[in-house]
Order: sequence, then structure tokens, then C-alpha cells
Amino acid sequence: MLSKLPVFMARFLPQRPALPGTPPAALEEQLGGQGHPAFRVGQILDWVYRKRVRRFEDMTNLPRGLREWLEANYTLEPAREALVKRSSDVTEKLLLEMEDRALVETVLIRYPQRGVGAEESRKTICVSSQVGCAYGCRFCASGLAGWKRDLTAGEIVGQFLHVCYIEDARALTDNQGSPGRRASSDDPVPFDNVVFMGMGEPLANYEAVVAAIRCLNAPWGLGFGARRITLSTSGLVPQIRRLADEGLQIRLAVSLHGATNPVRDAIMPINRKYPLEELIPAIEDFSGKNGRLVTLEYILIEDVNDFLEQAHALAGIAARLRAHVNLIPYNSVEGLTWKRPNIKRQQTFARVLREARVSHTIRKEKGHDIDAACGQLRLRTEKDRAVAAG
Repeated sequence: MLSKLPVFMARFLPQRPALPGTPPAALEEQLGGQGHPAFRVGQILDWVYRKRVRRFEDMTNLPRGLREWLEANYTLEPAREALVKRSSDVTEKLLLEMEDRALVETVLIRYPQRGVGAEESRKTICVSSQVGCAYGCRFCASGLAGWKRDLTAGEIVGQFLHVCYIEDARALTDNQGSPGRRASSDDPVPFDNVVFMGMGEPLANYEAVVAAIRCLNAPWGLGFGARRITLSTSGLVPQIRRLADEGLQIRLAVSLHGATNPVRDAIMPINRKYPLEELIPAIEDFSGKNGRLVTLEYILIEDVNDFLEQAHALAGIAARLRAHVNLIPYNSVEGLTWKRPNIKRQQTFARVLREARVSHTIRKEKGHDIDAACGQLRLRTEKDRAVAAG
């Protein structure tokens, strides 16, 4: 298995492009070059996204020669499971390994609904877009080891599919189905929301992320509603404006974390390039063209950005943008000294927003006991690998 190979060997292994995430037109061109008719494209996509098989040999209505060609030229599982950690609140963090042994994190978050069990809860997938991150937000574990590379569209789509495999298997167990087969190829996608809030800055990997979103949304792909997809950015102004013109009906979340330039400069280096005077109009542009409510993400860090002056400034920004504010008590990260404010201070901050009639929530902590903050599990695993390699 790839995971057993030494790091120096894995770096030089030839990497096949991922079949998931490949647009139909590109696949049709490849197949046509091999003499295969165009209708095979629909059959292949049905196996990938509807039947969700994990081996080319299971695509039984394809000629053997085509199956062998696909296996030689594509990978069907660009993201394979390296480690899973399950929280006491049934949050799951998946550490996924790519063909070059790069590690990324995908988190499956369950929100229990009244009157149903945990497995029937609403499910949100938090996916990664890069290996590491180059933007150096001071509170975040994703960038502690720097940026390694962008993920391909297929590697991003592979994260969605891996969660599908997990949930499909659970459904079979619950229904006492036969191993290896789902109840129906028409089963819905087994999650309710997707957020691009994992490792990396999604808009810094613009082409791959947009391609993955189109695959997730398309009838030939997973057929998942765009209005249930949220992309989070630290504030790359040109890309926000470009995204506004894509015609995607996705939601935008902006990691604000500071309501004045001096505070935001101190914790988010991107603000020095795109300060609030440029960021806020770009958000207005996106909201105006898409008609979607924008969310402002605001991590509350003790004695850094939790002062009442910041709360009042945040209320002003949110009111201007007609945005929802998501207050996030800081999730501690090994190696960083930041702390979350106590409950009273969190509530005092929130009261300023409430009195200003700003829509807001205080996020309930999920997965703290499994290092669910972005990048922590990957960093720990890479350190363990380095120690094992000597």
C-alpha cells in the first residue's frame, strides 16, 4: 500500500489524475481518442456518483478493455482514509491521504435533531482545499507548517465521495444490507451541507475549487444544491469579485476576526494587502449580484479581539452588509498561546450585536476532544511520521 512506502519513494511515484471531478467533456475527449463511443461517459459517471463503486472492475456494463484503460489512466479514489477520530459529540475528523502521501483533513459534523438518533442528524462536511496554508492567520493550525500544494478538483471531490462511502456503509449496516452494495443507486447524497472551511484558503486555489463546486452541484455529478454550499475566505478581494460573476448560487462566509484594521492586521496578515476599505465593498458586490446572505465569521480570542470597541465596530460592518455574524469561541491549538474568553465575556460581546439588531449566533463547540480545529490532526500525524522515519 502507498501508506507503507517511505516518504522519499512516494514523492516520485507517478500520479494518475482523478476520475472524480473530471468534467464530462474532458472524459469524452479522452475516451474518443481511444475509440470508445460517447455514451460510455454517462455510464462511467453513473458508476462514480450514483452507484459510488470503489473499483473499476465493478463497472460491469463497461467492456473489460475500457475498465483496464481507466484503471491505468485514472484513480477512482484520490483521497484514501489514513485515520479517523470520532468525538464524544459524534463529530468525526477524517485524515485523508492523497497519492503523493499528502495529508488533508475532512470533518463530518452532526447536528442532532429533536426526536431522531445521531445517525439521522443533519450532517455538514467541512472540506479542505489545500495542503497547509500560506496565509498565516495567527490563530490557525493549518498554516503552522506552511503551504505545501493546492489540491486538485478531483482530490476535493474525493473528500465528498469518501464521506459518501462511509455513510453508505452505515446505511447498509442499519438496513442489514449485503456487504458492498447500497440499497439503491438513487439514494440521496448522505449529507445536508458542505462548507469549504477546512485546511487552506479556497480562493487561493480558485480554479480547482470552482470546478469541484460545479461537479458537486451538477446533475452529472453529485447533484447537490448550490444553496447548501458555503465557501469561506480570509478576504482575497479580487477572487471574491470574480466569484460574484460565476453564477454560482453558493453562500459566502468571510473570516473577519477583527472589525478594525489594526486588530485584523495583528491576527490576519491578508488584511495588510486587502484592508477592510477594500474587503467590505467586495463583499457588497458579491451579495448584490447573488442575493445571498453573507456570514461574517468572528473567532473570539481573549484580550485580542473580544473588546466592546470591536463588538460595536463589528455591529456596524454587519449592519452595512446586512450580514449574519457567527461568533466562534476560540478552539485551543497546541503550540499557540491564544485563549477563548470566558462565557460572561462572550455573552457581553454578543449583547452588543443583539442590541444593534444584528443577526448572530455563538457557535457551539464541536469536536474539541479530537483536535477538530483545522490542521491539528495533520500536524500531529506528520510529526509522528518524521519521528518514525528517524
